[in-house]
Amino acid sequence: MWLREATFDCMKRVGLRELKNRLSEYVRHVRAGHRVLVTDRGVVIAELRPPHPRDDDLHPGLAELARRGSLRSASPRSGHYPELRRLVPDGTAVRLLDELRGER
Repeated sequence: MWLREATFDCMKRVGLRELKNRLSEYVRHVRAGHRVLVTDRGVVIAELRPPHPRDDDLHPGLAELARRGSLRSASPRSGHYPELRRLVPDGTAVRLLDELRGER
């Protein structure tokens, strides 16, 4: 039971009216890495949390698993993805398109 109580201590619950009146304070709390549960008449209706950098890139089902903590996606810098070398120099595509289009 101690673990459950400790888990809830770091997550704040706030009603809509208080959230509206003290929004900046709660945004600072979220920016610090904490989550805030938003309630309406005692029922949780939303959760404020820091964004996960890759959530937009994930399939919605995978994003939900990541949100729950069941899945952790690898970042490109994590060593799970090899660094790809450049195949052509910058500006090559523009130069080739200009050659194809010719003078206009």
